[in-house]
Amino acid sequence: MERRLRVIESLAAAAAGVDTQQAPQALCRACVGLLPVTGASVSISGGPTVRATWCASDRVAAQLAEAQYTLGDGPCQTALDVAAPVLAGDLAAEPDSRRWPVFAHQALALGARAVFSLPLGVGGAAIGTLDLYRDRPGGLSADELSTALWARDAVTFAVMDLPPRHGATEWVPEDDVASWLDASETGHSEVYQAMGIVMMRLRADPEEALDRMRARAFVQGRTVTEVARDVVARRLTFRPE
Repeated sequence: MERRLRVIESLAAAAAGVDTQQAPQALCRACVGLLPVTGASVSISGGPTVRATWCASDRVAAQLAEAQYTLGDGPCQTALDVAAPVLAGDLAAEPDSRRWPVFAHQALALGARAVFSLPLGVGGAAIGTLDLYRDRPGGLSADELSTALWARDAVTFAVMDLPPRHGATEWVPEDDVASWLDASETGHSEVYQAMGIVMMRLRADPEEALDRMRARAFVQGRTVTEVARDVVARRLTFRPE
């Protein structure tokens, strides 16, 4: 209990006294300081098509989050699906390299050797993930995992404590997601706008529209955000198959 309290106090101190927009990044960096990891990010999820990076401690952490969003695959997505921690101690070796082969290849190219994704949320409902990466292989010890889970709990409460958007007095699920996305430093508003355009063009549902954009991004070696910008700018169109 004393160790857990120290973790919570460390994260609270990191976010105290900083500008509201800088608080998320301060929390991410504090998580890095508590654990033997190289970087951290927090992604907020509102379903299979709604995702935003709330904070990232460094550029590689942000790129790893974007890569998983583009692919729709990786430890982060698996942690959301199973609502349980997903620990990949060596992306260059089996079974981790085989579990997410494309993501593992991209992560290794970015300099990440191990990735640990911890779902945010209470009551078994995942609302996002705390994602940690390390530039060398190796898992987390029992004590380190406990620290990571306590940090995850503190980040969960920080995310859920964000004020509702537009001054609403009551929270409903849709507003929860929207307020979290408003608070995101690197939200995917262009992706959602492009999804709407593709949905209208193909008469498709949101998941199909995002899948088509992800496929184009994969083929072209780009991120889904880059593809979305071209769709919004009318430089790229999708045709019914």
